[in-house]
Amino acid sequence: MKKKLIIYLLLLLPILAIAQSEQLADNYFEKGEFEKALVIYESLDEKSPGNISYAQQMVACYQQLEQYDKAEKILKEKIERTKQPMLTVELGYNYQLQNDTVQAKKYYTKALESIKEKPAYVYTIAKSFEKKVLIEEALQAYEIARTENTNFNFDYQVALLQGQLGKTELMIESLLDYAYKNQRNVPLIQNQLSRFMNEDNPEEFNRALRKTLLVNAQKNQDIFWNQFLSWYFVQQRDYDKAFAQEKAIYKRDPNSFYTIVSLGRLAVEEGENETARKIINFILENTQDVSLQVQSQTDLLRLDINDAEPKDYPAIKERIDNLINQYGITPYSLGMQLLKADFEAFDLKDSEAGIATLNKSLDLSLNKYQEAEVKMKLSDILLLEEKFNKAIIYYTQIEQDLKNDAVGHEASLKIAQSSYFKGDFDWALKQLKVLKSSSSQLIANDALELFLLINDNTVEDSTQTALKKFARADFKLYQNKKEEALNEFKNLIATDKETESIQDVTRLRIGKIYEEKGEYNLALQYYQEIIDNYAEGIYIDEALFFSAEIYNKKLQDPEKAKPLYEKVLFEHEDSIYFVESRKEFRILRGDSNT
Repeated sequence: MKKKLIIYLLLLLPILAIAQSEQLADNYFEKGEFEKALVIYESLDEKSPGNISYAQQMVACYQQLEQYDKAEKILKEKIERTKQPMLTVELGYNYQLQNDTVQAKKYYTKALESIKEKPAYVYTIAKSFEKKVLIEEALQAYEIARTENTNFNFDYQVALLQGQLGKTELMIESLLDYAYKNQRNVPLIQNQLSRFMNEDNPEEFNRALRKTLLVNAQKNQDIFWNQFLSWYFVQQRDYDKAFAQEKAIYKRDPNSFYTIVSLGRLAVEEGENETARKIINFILENTQDVSLQVQSQTDLLRLDINDAEPKDYPAIKERIDNLINQYGITPYSLGMQLLKADFEAFDLKDSEAGIATLNKSLDLSLNKYQEAEVKMKLSDILLLEEKFNKAIIYYTQIEQDLKNDAVGHEASLKIAQSSYFKGDFDWALKQLKVLKSSSSQLIANDALELFLLINDNTVEDSTQTALKKFARADFKLYQNKKEEALNEFKNLIATDKETESIQDVTRLRIGKIYEEKGEYNLALQYYQEIIDNYAEGIYIDEALFFSAEIYNKKLQDPEKAKPLYEKVLFEHEDSIYFVESRKEFRILRGDSNT
C-alpha cells in the first residue's frame, strides 16, 4: 500500500510542478512582466506542444511587447501542426493589432469558412471572436453553424452578444424567448438578467425588462410569465407586486401555495411589514396545515408586538395565551412559546413568567437546535436581570454544543455583548476578533460594529470612562428602558467633551430612540448633527439613511429624502444600506413607474 502511494506521489509531482509554473507565468503576465512570463510559457510549450493555450499566451506576450512577427511565426507553426481553426482568428487579430485590416479580414473569413466544412468548430471559433470583442464576427459564426446544421441552437449566446452591441431590448426579448422555450434553463437566464439588473446604472435595462415581461404576460396567458414577473419584482424588492403575481398563479395552480409562504418569510425578513401582514393573513385564510398556521400566527404576533404600545399589551397577552391554548405546548409551537417568553420578560417586565414559560419548553422532547433556542432565550432573560455570569454560562453551553455552527457563533456574539454590558471590554474584544470573520454575514457585521466601538473608544480614552457610561446606557436599551437610556446618553454628550469617537455613536443612539418614539423632528436633529460634524466617521451612512427613511416614510417629504438616499449611493457604496437606498431612490425618481 505504501509503495503504491509513493508511486502515485511521484506521478503527481510533475503535474503539480506544471501547475505551479503556469500560475507563476500567469501572475507575471497580470503584473505586466511579459518577458518573464514568456520564458515560462515557452518552457511549458516545449513540454506540452499539444496544449495550444501555452502558445496563445506566448502570442499574447509578444503582442504586448509589440513583437508581432514572432507572434505570427508561432501561430502559423501551430496552425500547420494542429489544424485548429480558432488559431486562424488569433492570426487575423495579430494583423488587426498592426492596423492591417485587409489581412485581418482575410483570416477572419478563413476561420468562418471552416465552420461550413465542420459546424462543430463554431464553439471554439465564436469564443475566440468574443474574447477579442469581435462581436459581429462571433454572430456570423453562430449564424453559419445554424445554417449548416439546423439542430444547433445558439439563441442564448446570440442574445448575450446582442447585449454587448447595445441592443438591450433585443437581448431581453431573445433571452426571455429562450427561457420560455427551454424552461429547465430559467435559473441560468435569471442569473444572467440579474447581473444586468444590478450594474451601476441599470434603470434603462430594468424598465425594458419590466415592459417586455408585462407585454408577454398580456399576449400569452401562460402562468410562466406571472412566475417570471414575480421573480422580477422580488429582485426589485417590490414584494407587494410580487404577491399580486403569486395570487394570480395560485388561483390557477393551488400547488404553488408554498411559493407564497416563501415570499411571506422573505417580506418578514426584509422588514416589509405591511406586505408581510397581507401575505400572512392570506396564508391563514387558505391553509389547514397546523404547523404553517402556528408559524404564520407567530410571525403576525411578532410584527404586532414590534408596533405595539404599552396600552396594547393586555390584548396581545390574551391573544398569545389563546393561541398557545389552541395549538398546545408542543415542539411545533416552540417559536410561539419563545415569543411569549420574550414578550413577558422584555415588554411586560415579568422575567419570572418568561423563565417559567421557557422551563416548560425545556421539558419537551427537543432536538439540539430547539434546545439551544430555548437556552438562548433563557440566557437573554438572565442578562436582562443583570445576572451576567449566569447568562454567560448558558451562552457558553450553546457555543460548545454547536461549535462551527451559526447558532454557536450567535452565542459567542452574545457572550461578547454580555461582557461589554458588564464592562469587561478586554474579554469582549478577544471574542469579537474571532467573530469578525464569521461565515454568517449578519454576525460578522454586528461583531465588527461592536469591535470598532470598543476599540476606537479604548484607543482614544485608555481609562474607558466614556465607554463605560455608553455601555451602561446601551444596557438600558437592551432592557427596554428607553427613557433611562435616553437620559444617560444625553448626559454623556453633556459631560464628556474629550472623547470624540463616542460623540457620533451617542447621537445615533439618541436619534434612534426618538425615531422609535415617533418624535421624528428630534431624531432628525441628532442625525443632522452627525451629518454636519462627523462626516468622516463610521456612522455617517446610517445617519443619512435613517434621515431619508423618516422624510420618505414618516413625514411624506420625498424631496428631502431623495438627496439623502443619493448620498448613500454615491458616497457610501460599501454601506449595508446601499441596496435599500438604491431601491428607494429609484422609486422616488420615478424609475419603477415607467
